[in-house]
Order: sequence, then structure tokens, then C-alpha cells
Amino acid sequence: MAGGNRTTTHRSRGRGSPESTDADADATRGKSRRQGARRPHLQRRISWTFPVLGFVTLLLIGSLVYYQWGFGEGEGELVKRAKRSVTPLPMPKLMDLPQFGGYHKDSLYWGTYRPHVYLGIRARTPQSLIFGMMWLGIKNGQYHLRHVCQDSDELSTYGWVEHNGRDYGRQVLRDHDFYIETSFLKQKGEESGFGGDWAVRLDISNEVSNNAEESPMHLFFYIADESGQSFTMNSQESYRHGTTLLASGSRADVGAWQLQLHSLDSVEVHTAGYKSPHMHNLTELVQATLAVNARRTGLIQLPDIKESYSNIMVYQISAELPAKVDLVFLSGVDSESSTISERVATLTGNEFTRMLSERQKAFGEKYDRLFDTKQKVNKEEKAVGKAAIGNLLGGIGYFYGQSKIAIPKDLTLKNGEKSISYWPAELYTAVPSRSFFPRGFLWDEGFHQFLVWRWDVDICMDIIGHWLDLLNVDGWIPREQILGAEALSKVPEEFVVQYPSNGNPPTLFLALRDLSKALYSKEFSSEEAERISTFLERAYPRLDAWFQWFNTTQSGKHEGTFYWHGRDNSTRRELNPKTLTSGLDDFPRASHPNDEERHVDLRCWMLLASNCMHSIQQMLGIKHTSVKDYALMTKKLSEFDVLNKLHLDEKSGAYFDFGYHTEKVRLRWHELRENEVIRREFLRETLEQPQLRFVPHIGYVSLFPFMMGIIPPESWVLGKQLDLISNRSILWTDYGLRSLSKISTVYMKHNTEHDPPYWRGAIWINMNYMILSSLHHYSQVDGPYKDRAGELYEELRSNLIRNIVKNYHETGFLWENYDQKNKGKGKGARPFTGWSSLVVLIMAESYPNLAR
Repeated sequence: MAGGNRTTTHRSRGRGSPESTDADADATRGKSRRQGARRPHLQRRISWTFPVLGFVTLLLIGSLVYYQWGFGEGEGELVKRAKRSVTPLPMPKLMDLPQFGGYHKDSLYWGTYRPHVYLGIRARTPQSLIFGMMWLGIKNGQYHLRHVCQDSDELSTYGWVEHNGRDYGRQVLRDHDFYIETSFLKQKGEESGFGGDWAVRLDISNEVSNNAEESPMHLFFYIADESGQSFTMNSQESYRHGTTLLASGSRADVGAWQLQLHSLDSVEVHTAGYKSPHMHNLTELVQATLAVNARRTGLIQLPDIKESYSNIMVYQISAELPAKVDLVFLSGVDSESSTISERVATLTGNEFTRMLSERQKAFGEKYDRLFDTKQKVNKEEKAVGKAAIGNLLGGIGYFYGQSKIAIPKDLTLKNGEKSISYWPAELYTAVPSRSFFPRGFLWDEGFHQFLVWRWDVDICMDIIGHWLDLLNVDGWIPREQILGAEALSKVPEEFVVQYPSNGNPPTLFLALRDLSKALYSKEFSSEEAERISTFLERAYPRLDAWFQWFNTTQSGKHEGTFYWHGRDNSTRRELNPKTLTSGLDDFPRASHPNDEERHVDLRCWMLLASNCMHSIQQMLGIKHTSVKDYALMTKKLSEFDVLNKLHLDEKSGAYFDFGYHTEKVRLRWHELRENEVIRREFLRETLEQPQLRFVPHIGYVSLFPFMMGIIPPESWVLGKQLDLISNRSILWTDYGLRSLSKISTVYMKHNTEHDPPYWRGAIWINMNYMILSSLHHYSQVDGPYKDRAGELYEELRSNLIRNIVKNYHETGFLWENYDQKNKGKGKGARPFTGWSSLVVLIMAESYPNLAR
């Protein structure tokens, strides 16, 4: 994911958290994609009657909003605007569809849905039981507790190398000399409660020494109830090996439950119990307890003490290495049942090893079947691809909370706050990076879903459905989702508030168009096709509202033009005012923002969205007043001559933004006097009067019409675009295409004193994937540039795969972007298995269909 003002702890990103067994579903899906399947009900006619909230309901919502936030009187339109920004869209929710209940909900209830910690498990419910792992590592001769994923821990590598998104995952962590492998497995038995049973295996070793006198490894496994409900913790002072009950309790969702530990190695268990409503500061809680007890006893261990009515239980598992520990969660436990020991035995020891081996084999077979890379990549490259999709799926999280929404500038609340809360909402989403960005980003999610729908279309629809259910009454979605205390704990306060005037690229349309075309091409079984059709029918009015928000709020001064609203036209601290809303943050736009701007990338996004909407209408036979509108808009935005008139520089063959611009700007130190105090500031200085003109910076933005396949294959413009791509002085490198031309006046320049270049030269995988898609497209259609497009495609694909794989094996990670000035070295956030995971589709040569 990319985007935004960054500090060492946070970056505000522009982009900125089946009715059968998996094996049966996979087999059916694989067969249908090879042989084709009948597509049911795709031509049914649908007449839309959009539901509207009644007057009384709206009045009630308005009253609640008013009294909750205490708006001052006499504010009129500003108050109405603020209230609307936090009012849900009055349409049926996607997550209320029957297909997301029943088996689907049950099968996905438990998962590794806490991506911000090295190992975290929770249920998809607002107040869940949560589980997690910590361990004591050594850095600079001192103990440090590892828990939350962060660069400062200096792990050699960590991440899910295999994960199927549902019931199996295997993760590898290397902390200096220690090697920890975590395995997660879930199963549903006849006696299991809702969501089934699950188990975690912790396999720990020391790769350097087998010295028996070495101090033991200290692991910590905890269980906590977010609702504050207490449970029973058993005393473990005498535990050494075998199987033992750690904790038990009862909840409305899963019934009576137990947590059991099994190990045949010599391990020692110590405990601590806490009563606390806070889950985001568990690291500090355990660390403080260890420190106090160490000062008192001289031992590194928990004190075997618990507070009354504890809702957090921590188990310290100290073991000589190597050691293997299995932890088992049983749901729906009947205390009189004689099968508890049998259920535990199934999820521990040799039987657990056998089941893990079976799931691992199934994961590999599914990967080979869906991505068919056997003849396209070598063994080393394939391992990276499996780790990429494994960590993307293992990084899917569940969040619940309320976004903070900015109120209009001239409005003040009675309490002085400048933001109000969105309604309480849940979000099931993939995340860009478990260390830096462990939350949902709208700009990234469409790219994530390119991969997810190919792997598990029901998970994909579930994720997109959660996002679309966040639409407010105006059709706006907050672009960065920071829901709940754990998510908030990773973000400085100044980056939390979302602005209802600001959008983000509607990349969900990328995945939805791709999914729709696959549906039309009969790539799914009849059961899958039915679910997808039903989903698109319910999604359509929400997508329509979202599209109309863009079409009204991001429109330009002249018909058929668009620009990203939200740029700061008064700042003196930025060399070029950022465009966070575009997702491309500091990519240079017009130097002096105003309403005359025209942004070529947004025009292309609008064409993509209108074309997607029109395709869904045609496929499902939707009858609605907007049908003609989408057909007409698609036709208008596809008009090549109009596009060229608005954005094409014929001399270079590049597409440019248009706006109030000058190249003669610079940052320099100024001395400012204030109350007899002199201070220095690094401020922008404009050396010539800006004029309305093209913004002459060649980079990713210049290639958007090419990426979207708008350029006719016979056009001379296509030849010029291929020249730009292949020119080493402009975009081409041996590691991928750089984001901004070397000849740009702001190439690799800081945007402020502390804001290093971001989209000003670095290589980004999402945009390279889109460019590869287009090269592949033009290499398949007749035209004078077919062969050249094919040659560039092969070379660019090879460069990208080689560099990503090389960096992974050298560093242990996929990266946010890659440094074209330093031999393609990975940089930015790590691990970044959001859109950098698109390397899987690059290896498989699987691209979106650009034909309209």
C-alpha cells in the first residue's frame, strides 16, 4: 500500500487495516474453470426499487446524532452536512445476504484475524475471545518482549508462508538465533460449537547451539475476553509435560469452551491473570509484571497470581530447546462428554502432524491448479509466490469500531472536538502490511482482491461486501479504516480523522469487473455463479451510490473532466501539494491547486467504474434509469479524440494533468520573526507566475490511458507510449518501471524538510502489474506495435520477478516498493504482502481483461 506523510511509527497513506468442504469446493471450482459451467440466471430481468428510510426513522437518526455530539444551535447547513456524513446509506446490507450466513459464517468464524501481532486469533464478532503469542527475545544483551509486529524487533523474517484463508496456515519467524514455526489448523466436529475447534502448534528451536546449559526459551500464550467476562484459569505450578486444561468458560456464541495445552517436551508453565478492558496494551501489561517479579525474586517468570474476575489470562511456557507445544481450543464442550480427550488427541501430537501435512499438501495442489506456474517459474520463484499469497490471506483481519469523521471547517462542537464518530461498524479485510499498515485501506483493497477472488471467491465477496456496507447516505466510504482500540494504537492521533470530501481510487471496480468477466466466461460452477449473481444484484445500488458520489464531488469545472479534491492550496511547506486522495501521494500535480485542474488518472478510473457498472447491468439484465447513463458515460469517456484533446502532449506522446502550474518552485530556509523571536522554516518559494498548462511530469499518471487499454492498438500514440516505457532515461530500469521519470524536475526530491520522495522514482508493484497487463493485452491484438509490446512484456515481467524473488531470499520479505537507484533493493514497509503479492499473478501471467 502506499501513501502519505510518514513518520517512523506511521504513514498516512493515500491508497494513505460454500456449502461443502474446502476440498470439494476446490475440486468443483477447478473442474468448472477447465470445462466451463452453465451460467444460471445471468439474464434475469431485475427492476430496481431503491428502499428509502421513512420520515420517522430519519428523524430518529437525526435526533440521536444531534444529542450524541451536541452540535451548537443555529449552524444550519453545516450541521446537516455533518449529520449526513455519519448517516448510513438506507439500502439493504450485503452482509445480510443468506449466503453470508449458515455454513459460510460458521466456517470463517475463527481465524488469524489479528494481523498486527505475530500470532493472533479471534472470532468475527465485535466482542470476541482473543488469543495471541509473545516471546522474550534478546537485543543488545537485553530482553525484549515480542508481540506486535514491528521493524524495531529486527526479525530476520516473519510471515505466513502458507495460508488458505480458512482453516490452515504455517508461519515462519526468525528472531536472531531462535526459529519459531507457528501452525494453525481448524476443524468442525459433530460435537463442536459454532465456529468449530482449532489448534496452534509452536515449534521452537535454536539454530546456532545445542548447548544444554543455555537458558530456556520463554513463550507466552494468552487468552482474553473483549467483553470483560471472566473465566476459570487452572493452576499450573506442577505442570511439566503431557496434556492439561489451561482455562475454561462459556459464551453465547460458542457455548462452553476449553483451552488445553499438550507437550511431550519438558516445559514449565507460570501464569498471571488480569482484569482490564484494554487489549491494545497487553505487551506493556506483561512486561511490567515480569519486571516487578524479576526485581522481587530474581527470576524471569510470571508470579502465578491473578486478579479477581480476570478476563485476561497469560501463560508463560518455558522450555529447553528444541521444543514443541500444541494449544487446543474446543467449543461446545459438554462437561459430561467422554469425547473431550479424543477431540484433544485429534488436534495434538502425531494426529495433528498428519493433519497439518494433509493441509499443506492441499494448499500446494490448489496453488498449482489455480496459478499453473509449473512451466513459467522455477522452484525458488514458486516458493516466493506461495509465501506472497499465504501472507496476504493470513493477513486478513477482522475489525470493529467507529471511524472518526471531520466536521465542516467552520463548525464547532460544544465539547470543542473537530470530529464526530461514524456508526459502529465491522470490517473484514486484507491489510497491506502487518507491521506498518495492519488495517483496511480502500485504495489497496481492489488490488488485493485480484488475488483473493481467484483463490476463494466467497472470501472475496465477503470482503467487498463489508467495504460496500460502509457507504454513507451520500455514497462515500472513509478511505482508511482505523476501527477499534488495537487498530488505533498503531496510528498517531493526527492521522485518524477521515474527511468526507476526500475520495480514493475506486479500485474495487477493478476486481468487480474482473470477477464479472470471469462469471460471463463461465469460469465458475453453477453454485458459485448463483452466489456471485446474487451478490452483484445486491451490490449494484450501493455501487451506483458510490459512483454517483465520485461523479458529483470529484467532477471538474468542464464537462467530462475530473480532479482529486482535497489538495491544500494554501500550504507553503510542500514543494508540490500532495494528492493523498489519488493514492499516488507526492506524485507531482499542478503546483498551485485550483478548480481548473484535470487529472488524467481519475478520468480513467471513472471510465473503469462506468464500464463495470454497464457490464453488470447487461449481464444481470438490470432495468434502471441509470442503464442508459452508464452506457453513454462509458462511450463518452472512451472517446479517444476527446481524451487526447484534454490530456495528450503530442510531442512526447505522454498524457498529462492540466492545471495552474509552474516548474519554477523550490524549498529554501526562511527566517520568520514572531514576537521578537526569530525562527527558521523550510518553505516553498515560487519564482514565476503559474499558468494554466499541462503538468509536464512523465510517470505512472502519464500511462493511465495505456494501463486501462483505452489507446487503439493501431494508434501512433501507442508507439509513443512504448517509447516512454522502454527509455532508460525516463521509466525503464532492470528492476521494473520507476514511478517518475529521471528527467522530471522533482525526481527523487523531498517534498518537505522531513518528507522524502515516495512516488517520485521508486518502483511500485501494483502499477507495474497494470502496465504488464496492458503490454500483454497489446501483444495479443493485431496492430503495428504487437511484437514490440510482446518483447517489452517479456523483459519487464522477467525483471520484476527476478528482483522481487532476489530481495525476498536476501532479506526474508516482500517490500512496499523497490529502489531503482540502488540495484532494485526493497524499501519502505516490510513485510508488504498487500499489492506486492501481485507477483503471484505476474508469475502465473494472469491479468484483467481490458476489452470493453
